Amino acid sequence: MTTQAAPAIVPNFDDDATTGRKLAIICSKGTLDMAYPGLILANAALGEGVETHLFFTFWGFDMITKSRMGDLKFTMLGNTATHMPQGIGGLPGMTAMATHQMKKQIAEVGVPEVPEFLEQIVASGGHLWACRMSADMMHLAEENLYEGVEGIINAADFIEKTDGAQLLFI
Repeated sequence: MTTQAAPAIVPNFDDDATTGRKLAIICSKGTLDMAYPGLILANAALGEGVETHLFFTFWGFDMITKSRMGDLKFTMLGNTATHMPQGIGGLPGMTAMATHQMKKQIAEVGVPEVPEFLEQIVASGGHLWACRMSADMMHLAEENLYEGVEGIINAADFIEKTDGAQLLFI
């Protein structure tokens, strides 16, 4: 029987620890409640010095479409996490009320609205990419998109740009 202590493991918190790290976030939902997880994670990664790429596809395109990005909605219908009876979500005016309440709560904790958050991410070095297939399906061109979007690319191009990245699908 040995009484030697195990060697101490000391974490290294040098800034060099994030060198070469990449994060790829696929944003596929365009509702208010689904826009924020990707934006918050991207912002946090950029704050840690991680190269960050966001790919907007399908309904996530609403987050970067100029005509819709400032008016994302939150619906209670079908969302069991609201802890409310499901029938309430289908009543007239409930989406508007739920959206207003969520925007108020987001503002109270100091989180910017989606357009300002995208601006902050781009200013911090984040990369925004739009999905070619989604753009074609929705008949949208670069002039319809937020100015910080670097381009409309296909999925294979995104995979190439984010080679070796940690991937999150939201």
